[in-house]
Amino acid sequence: MLRVVTGWSIRRPRTVLVLWLIAVAVMGSAGFGIFERLVSDVGTVPGSESERAWALMSRAEPSPPALTAVIQGPATDPSVLAQANAAVADLRRLPGVARVSDPAPAPATGNALLISLTLYSGKNVEQAANAAAERLHHIGAAPVSVAGGPLTDDEFNAQAQSDVQRAELLTTPVVLLLLLVVFGGLVAAGLPLILAVVGAVGTFGVLYAISTVTDVSVYSIQVATMLSVGLAVDYGLLIVNRFREEKATAPDVVSALARAGVTAGRTVAFSGLTVVAVLAGLLVFPDPFLRSMGFAGIAVVAVVVVAALTLLPALLALAGRRISPAKPAAPRGGVFAAIARAVQRRPLFTTLVAAAAMAVLTIPVLDLRLGQIDARLLPESTQTRQLHDAIATHFPELNRPNPIIVVAAGSSDSPELSALRSLIDAVPGVTGTEVSRTGEATVLHAFVGEPAHSRVAREAVTAIRALPAPFEVLVTGEAAMLVDYQSMLRDRLPYAVAVILLGTLVLLFLFTGSLILPVKAVLTNMLSIGAALGVVVWVFQQGHLAGWFGTTRLDATHLSVPVLVGAIAFGLSVDYEVFLLSRIRERWLAGSASDRAVAEGLQHTGRIITSAALLLVVVFAGFLAAGFVPVKAIGLGLVLAVALDATIVRLLLVPATMTMFGRYNWWAPSPLRRLHGRFQSTA
Repeated sequence: MLRVVTGWSIRRPRTVLVLWLIAVAVMGSAGFGIFERLVSDVGTVPGSESERAWALMSRAEPSPPALTAVIQGPATDPSVLAQANAAVADLRRLPGVARVSDPAPAPATGNALLISLTLYSGKNVEQAANAAAERLHHIGAAPVSVAGGPLTDDEFNAQAQSDVQRAELLTTPVVLLLLLVVFGGLVAAGLPLILAVVGAVGTFGVLYAISTVTDVSVYSIQVATMLSVGLAVDYGLLIVNRFREEKATAPDVVSALARAGVTAGRTVAFSGLTVVAVLAGLLVFPDPFLRSMGFAGIAVVAVVVVAALTLLPALLALAGRRISPAKPAAPRGGVFAAIARAVQRRPLFTTLVAAAAMAVLTIPVLDLRLGQIDARLLPESTQTRQLHDAIATHFPELNRPNPIIVVAAGSSDSPELSALRSLIDAVPGVTGTEVSRTGEATVLHAFVGEPAHSRVAREAVTAIRALPAPFEVLVTGEAAMLVDYQSMLRDRLPYAVAVILLGTLVLLFLFTGSLILPVKAVLTNMLSIGAALGVVVWVFQQGHLAGWFGTTRLDATHLSVPVLVGAIAFGLSVDYEVFLLSRIRERWLAGSASDRAVAEGLQHTGRIITSAALLLVVVFAGFLAAGFVPVKAIGLGLVLAVALDATIVRLLLVPATMTMFGRYNWWAPSPLRRLHGRFQSTA
């Protein structure tokens, strides 16, 4: 099948190129509309108690969109107060504005005024919000920060688009320069970059299609773009490099391409299938964000793999004569073979030292605390972040942790509700309660002095849910949503891990014919992922060196980070495992002894894996300049995971462990060997 696909692309290169140009044009024209369809919600669990309570409140009395403004100037300054009052008078006459509060002075500092606005819901809400913000910003006597409702949603979406553009602007020239260094020619260097562009444009088209059936998060833009560009660079490097090697001995371009399509193409196909199996693990989670990331990631991988197996061979068929063949290998091998032989002299010692170093980096994961955090996720240049900081400075009484929200079916003046309220007041950690809304259901706010991600807040949610009541009581709010989300993760994570492990083990067995190598690959990959997540927690949650990344100590890790870093890093790690094992297996089947096959395989792939890893590090490092803190955290996690995997895992752990297993690396029971043989004959 693979030979047929690549062969057709080689024989009909112009047809393939035209088809891909049409596809890219279609995906690009539709895909760039995705930025208007993104949502910022993350961490919801459909059907959970917190979601049911929130839906009940919304049905009973929907909360209208609201804006908040802080005027940072002396509250007693006549000019500041006069301009604030004039703005309030104008705002009350604006269409779409339901209510505007009088300017409230800051009791803590006296150097700010607070204005709250409520908008009418409807299709013109964004227009009303923008008009209100524009009027408030015309106050010239003091700086004004305005955010909330549609304004904050727009800032999240704009930040997503800005982050992608900034990352591409920073990384594309560096990636092209590195590709020139790796290949020594503009044509060969440009082909992986073309594949990356196709992957990125295809990503937007895929996300737009997914947005028509489910929500797509603002974070998916950066994450899916990182994944598509990373895989495109990996597969482009692998195929172009193999073509150059085959061209050194093949009589013509077509023959070299045919050989590269069978060898490198097989590796790309298995690698892509394995990454799909890893991302399929995200589909077991009911969280729409994780599910949409799973669907988007799978579709993006499919686009890149199909492009690598069709578009890239077509481009090589047209431009292959201008690409120089690879230089002959050194008689005694090169630097990577020398590293392998050095490791093979002390395999057990190398394994223990490398594993211990990774384990030390993993230690901070034991302190992992998931949270939604707050406006600190945005850069200081945004209005939402500036408003958060202004409120924290001038109105600290408004900056207290979000309350636990209790929705009770009882009447607010009933003795039963009074008894429930007394029980809630007695829950450890609860500092007081107040009735915030009555109607179809009574809504109580239970205040806790600790953040929603703290153990105190989580235990208070659990305790309130356990209280007896003669009517239905539902608990929601940020802390309750985190409790439900963590419960969902605990319940579904084993299934996700099972999907990932089963898919990875089966595909690696079909690729290698071994039972030992797939298990070893999973264990070593987990080491690099654990180490990367440990550093992310150490930096962003615990605050060490956080200033280097333009943020502060957050005391929690955004709940999107661990799952996405784990899934994407695992998929990319398997990529490199497949690249390396493909060459080791070739040498083993050619008759080389086990240790020699490992050294030769590492020598053949060491340069390409190192180059691919370096390029991926550059791509992911571009997202460290992002505005979203979760994207920075994901970028750092992937930078570290790729760097550790390409160095400690591929250069040290893989040759060390394969040396210790020797010929047993390729062991499998007789029935499985026969199954693998039949699969090989039909693939």
